Amino acid sequence: MIYTAIIAALSSLDLGIKWLIEREKPEDFPKPLPHTCGKILLYHNHNAGFPFGFLEKHGEVVRMLPLSVICGLAGYLAALLPQKGKKVQKLGIAMILGGALSNLYDRLVRRYVVDYFSIQCGKLKEIVFNLGDIFVFLGSGILFGAEILKELRGVLPAKTPVDSEKENM
Repeated sequence: MIYTAIIAALSSLDLGIKWLIEREKPEDFPKPLPHTCGKILLYHNHNAGFPFGFLEKHGEVVRMLPLSVICGLAGYLAALLPQKGKKVQKLGIAMILGGALSNLYDRLVRRYVVDYFSIQCGKLKEIVFNLGDIFVFLGSGILFGAEILKELRGVLPAKTPVDSEKENM
């Protein structure tokens, strides 16, 4: 149940911000996000494609491919939920789904994704994204990190009780 709440909260947060951005006049953007010393700019961008406008002329693909991926991830999470443990994997998938669902809503209802902020640092200045994108990125990072740790644990020798006693001496 907690993972469903995480998905709903993350998706709602992103959709709420998008709703606020959409209510404002596009000509009022870009503008600095208050209290960030100009390090984050707010935008009012519409992206009808994948990142960087990729495949924007192919609306059906842009809508149906994410729908398929989200269905697969939701099924995977549903299969994981009854299993004991695996909290990190469940959290990572919930974060991905929370971000992906808000962008899917945009694609299905608005026919474009609302992107609204840019971090003014290096190459990031050129990219405008939304919190949904960040949630997908962070969730993927959690899953990736969990897999790396799992692999490292399999490669590194496990401590024996004797090793633990030696360390305590």
